[in-house]
Amino acid sequence: MAGDLHPQIELSGVYTTYMGAELPVIRDMSIDINKGEFVIIGGPNGAGKTTLLETINGMLHITHGSVRVCGLDVTRQGVEVRKKTGYVLQSFAFDPLTPFTVEHVVMMGRYGILGCFRNPSEPDYRAVEESIKMLGLEDLSEKPIGTLSGGQQQKVLIAQNLAKKPEIMLLDEPFSNLDLFTREFVSDVMTEISSKGCTICMVSHAFDALPDKDLRIVVMDEGCIHLDTFCHSSEVEDNIRKISAVS
Repeated sequence: MAGDLHPQIELSGVYTTYMGAELPVIRDMSIDINKGEFVIIGGPNGAGKTTLLETINGMLHITHGSVRVCGLDVTRQGVEVRKKTGYVLQSFAFDPLTPFTVEHVVMMGRYGILGCFRNPSEPDYRAVEESIKMLGLEDLSEKPIGTLSGGQQQKVLIAQNLAKKPEIMLLDEPFSNLDLFTREFVSDVMTEISSKGCTICMVSHAFDALPDKDLRIVVMDEGCIHLDTFCHSSEVEDNIRKISAVS
């Protein structure tokens, strides 16, 4: 159910705001997430779900409280935190004329680890090859990313983040452009890497392709946590909708 009971993500009394905003989006949030946990983050639109992912990834200003990820303080060590996390954005699309191939885009996941002035080496190419294979993209590796469908591009972005060999995967509505078969495929990939110790934090409104296992669900509204519990994947949608309806 849980991972190895070692907190990998720790938020304590956290308030975060977007630049120029007067009010915080996340308010007085405290939560620990253990290594290897598979967490579904739900709640209505505007609840703060994406903001939570951005807070974990050290992308927002923390006005109060503390956030530690992989033992690092995200306020002071955000760059190091982002080397250890994969973050798949919601509904990102490439321009049709984008010239980079799938292989090039997946390799970009390694650049944050390599730094600006180092060329990829054998381990980098191997990580890219493994990620492309894991997402079933071998036949598309030489195609320009802009020529692919939205669902294929989504899989490429997931592969890009897996190429980092992340300790944590943050996914914002990863099923949004995918058909049911592909959602189940991606869910199986996330389950596999979770079983190997990668922590999964997934914002989702789609619940028909979740792994057949107990998951942790965190239901948010108005920047606060209203439910934090474990249940079987078949019960996730009912639990989230029940809390969202009364929040």
